[in-house]
Amino acid sequence: MEKLAQINDVVNTFVWTKVGVWMLIATGVLLTVMTGFFQVTHIGHWLKKTIGSLFDKKVTGHTGEHASISQFQALCTALAATVGVGNIAGVSAAILTGGPGAVFWMWIAAFFGMMTNYSENILGIYYRRKNHHGEWSGGAMYYLQDGLGSYKNMKGVGRILAVVFAVCAALASFGIGNMGQVNKIVKNFTSAFDIKALSSKVLYSSDGTDVTLYMLIVGIVLMIIVGFVVIGGLQRIAMVAEKIIPFMVVMYVIGSIIIIVANGRHIGTAFSHIFGMAFTKHAAWGGATGVAFKTIITQGCKRGVFSNEAGLGSSVMVHSNSNVKEPVKQGLWGIFEVFADTIIVCTMTALVILTSGVINLDTGLADTGDDSTLVAEAFSTIFKVGNVEYGRYFIALAILLFALTTVLGWSHYGTKAVEYLAGKNAPMVTKIYKFAFVIMILSGALMTSSLAWDISDTFNGLMMIPNLIGVISLSPLVVRLTKNYVQRRIKGEKVEPLLSYDPDIQEENAKIVKETGEE
Repeated sequence: MEKLAQINDVVNTFVWTKVGVWMLIATGVLLTVMTGFFQVTHIGHWLKKTIGSLFDKKVTGHTGEHASISQFQALCTALAATVGVGNIAGVSAAILTGGPGAVFWMWIAAFFGMMTNYSENILGIYYRRKNHHGEWSGGAMYYLQDGLGSYKNMKGVGRILAVVFAVCAALASFGIGNMGQVNKIVKNFTSAFDIKALSSKVLYSSDGTDVTLYMLIVGIVLMIIVGFVVIGGLQRIAMVAEKIIPFMVVMYVIGSIIIIVANGRHIGTAFSHIFGMAFTKHAAWGGATGVAFKTIITQGCKRGVFSNEAGLGSSVMVHSNSNVKEPVKQGLWGIFEVFADTIIVCTMTALVILTSGVINLDTGLADTGDDSTLVAEAFSTIFKVGNVEYGRYFIALAILLFALTTVLGWSHYGTKAVEYLAGKNAPMVTKIYKFAFVIMILSGALMTSSLAWDISDTFNGLMMIPNLIGVISLSPLVVRLTKNYVQRRIKGEKVEPLLSYDPDIQEENAKIVKETGEE
C-alpha cells in the first residue's frame, strides 16, 4: 500500500502540477479568446436561456422520449455529480493548503472553465449517437474517436485517447464518484448524529481510525438507496437529482448568506486576503514556512476543477442525453453549471470560512477540525442554541444529499464509459458494472485510508488530459458551431443549422428546428 501511494504521488504530481493545471487554464483561455469572450459578451443571452427559462415547459418538462431527458434534468444530474464534497470539504482543503489566495484561482479556473465546459457540451451533442437501448450516448470518447480521429492520419490516435479516457473515467467513478464521497458522508453523518450504542461497537481499527457498527449500518443503507436508483437507469437518476439539487443548493446558499451577513464586518478582510494572497510568491500562510505561489495556483485550480469538473469531460456524458437539438443550447447550460457550482456555491463556502473566525487569517491554522468539518464549525458559530450545534447537523445533511447525488451522477458517467469500452457486449457488461459500483459503496463506508481518494484524483487528471487534447484539436469546430448559432438565434440570419456530425441526425434535427424553431 505504501509503494502504491508513492507511485500514485509521482504520477499525480506530474499529471496535475507539471501538466494538468496549466493545460486546463490554457484550454479555457484559448476557447475564451477564439469565441470572443462569449461568456462575457453574451452573458444576457446565456442567462436568459438557462436560469431565465426555468418556467419554460420545453426546458423543464419531462420528455416522453425514452432516449433522452429534459435540459433541466440534464443540468441537475450534471450538478448532482459536481455539487458535492468538493464544494464543502474541497474549498476548505484549498484554503487550508493554499491560503485564501487559492479562492482567487478557483474563480479564474471557473471563468475560463465556463468556455471549456461549454465546448465539451457542444462537442458531446454534435458527436452523440443512439446506443443499444435507443438512448443517446455522448462524451469525450466519441468526439475523440470521430472528431480528432477524422483528421488525416489521426484515426488510431483518436481511438487510443478515447479508450484511455473511458478507462480512466470508469476507474475514477469508483473513487471520486463513489468511495470518496461515501466516506465523507459516513464520517460526517456518524459524527453529527452520534448513536453511542452503535458507534461504541468497534469492528476493527486501521491507520489509527476505528471502523464501527454505526458506519457499517449507514453504508448498507446508502448501498440499498443507491442500488434502487441506479437500477432504474438515467431517468430515475435524473428524477431524483431534479428534486434534491435545486432545493439543497438554495438552502445552502441561504444558510451561507445568513452567516456571511452576521459576520459582515469581516467581509472586507476576507476579500483583501483572497486578492492579497493570490499573487504573493510566498504568502504569510501556514506558519513560518509560507506557501509557494505555485501551490496557491495549483490548489485553487485543482480544487476548482474538482468542484465543477470543467475540463474533465465527465458531465458531457449526461448533457448528451438532453432532448435538445441545438448543440450550443446545451453548451449554454454548461456555462451556467460552472457559474452556479464555483462562482456561487464555492464562493459562499469560502466566505463562510473566512468571515466566521474558524481559521486564523494570519497563520492559516484552523482553530478546530479539518477540511471535512471546518464548514460545519463555521455554520455552528451562528446556528447554535446553547450547546446544541444545529450548523453541524445542517452541514452533515448537506454533505449527505450533495455527496449522495454525486454518487448517482457518477454511476451514469461510469456506465457510459463502460458502455463505450464494451461495444456489442455493453448490455451485459454495464449490468456487471452497476452491480460492482453499488457493492463498492460499502467499501467506501468502511475505508480508513485516503489512498482511494488520492488515486481517484490521479485518474481525474488522466481522463482530463485526453479530453482537453480533443477539445483543443476540435476548437475550430466549436467556433464554427458558435458562429452558426449566433447568426441564426441572436442575429436572426437565415443560415443552415449545424447540429450533428451524422448526416441522418443532422437532416432529422434540422427539419425539426426549421419547422418548429425548437432548440
